[in-house]
Amino acid sequence: MTYDLIIIGGGIAGSALATVMARDGKSVLVLEKSTVFEDRVRGEWIAPWGVVETKRTGLYDTLVAAGGHHLTSHVTYDETRDPAAAEAAPLPLGMFAEGIAGPLCIRHPVQSQALFDAAVVAGADARRGVTVRAVTLGAAPSVTFMQDGVEHVARAPLVVGAEGRQSEIRERAGLKLVQDKPHHWFAGLLVDDVQGWDSTVQAIGTEDDFAFLAFPQSGSQVRVYGGWALDQKSRFAGADGARRFLDAFRMRSAPRNDALADGTPAGPLYAYFNNSSVVATPHAQGAVLIGDAAGWNDPIIGLGLSITHRDVRLVSEILKTTAAGMAPDFRPYAEERVERMRRLQMVADTQARLDMEFGEGPRERRRRYHEASAADPTIGMYGFAVMAGPESVPAEFFGAAHVARVLGA
Repeated sequence: MTYDLIIIGGGIAGSALATVMARDGKSVLVLEKSTVFEDRVRGEWIAPWGVVETKRTGLYDTLVAAGGHHLTSHVTYDETRDPAAAEAAPLPLGMFAEGIAGPLCIRHPVQSQALFDAAVVAGADARRGVTVRAVTLGAAPSVTFMQDGVEHVARAPLVVGAEGRQSEIRERAGLKLVQDKPHHWFAGLLVDDVQGWDSTVQAIGTEDDFAFLAFPQSGSQVRVYGGWALDQKSRFAGADGARRFLDAFRMRSAPRNDALADGTPAGPLYAYFNNSSVVATPHAQGAVLIGDAAGWNDPIIGLGLSITHRDVRLVSEILKTTAAGMAPDFRPYAEERVERMRRLQMVADTQARLDMEFGEGPRERRRRYHEASAADPTIGMYGFAVMAGPESVPAEFFGAAHVARVLGA
């Protein structure tokens, strides 16, 4: 079996790229290990700049048809702020990208399946329940895999690693992943039967020793996240962990959170520590990495999907413009991605120190920040990158001097 490209991993990154390339007339093989896409409690929010990327690749309509919906305003709660004042001045989310109403929310397994199905419709040979047995890269790439007890060998000029954080292609290509140290614990939970929460409003907030984020999904469902200190690893462990997790959302500074706490857990509660990583050169002869396989950003700012959709656009554009028989030049992709991830890591690190540190000192830091940024919006300018994209903010806002300005406001 010979193809134009082989994609290992049929989740969001792999299926998105497969759809784009198959629509361009390329022969694409997608190999996905799972038979059902499971709830991974993250990867369900696409920032406005990420929505722009889905429009540029022609995938936006697929996501909306699968149930994606836009959030149009944001509220920041905090124990140092009057909740009524916070709710009276929501941030409009349609201001960050022309023609985009705000972030797009769609559940991770739903998005994965929608894109996998789109790849099939576009003509990709997309297979599930596959076990990859061997990968050869270099000048003549090949992949040996098992499906339904039968061994197959596929060949293509390029193998794409889109299989997530534990990428086998990254290992086979000898590409080094560099991770920073974890800062806090983070957990996500899908909540159903949420009554009284505006489905167009997202919110974040910190009180005492817990910080939260809430993103409405379809119907009465809301995806919620919570963060707490690293020294409390087992805080929400046990059979009643999901219920205790929701109880932590009851906050004096965010009274509307009672609607979340009164909801019904509708999926698993997964906890993980938050950090960022990067692969300085996400390509090698016969291979390229996209999505988390190429390094991820700290989930505290929720940009995993936006990063992935830009990866898909940049890599697909390079492949489309590469002449037949020639090796694609992924250096522009690598250069853009390294700088993109550097800027976003700075944003995530700063946000973690503001929102995910607890006690009197951090509380006072947040109070000063909220007061100072209200008087001088440039103090919070680094956060503009979350919604509008890292390239939308001048470089000086991603340096140590501005971080000191934010944290010492």
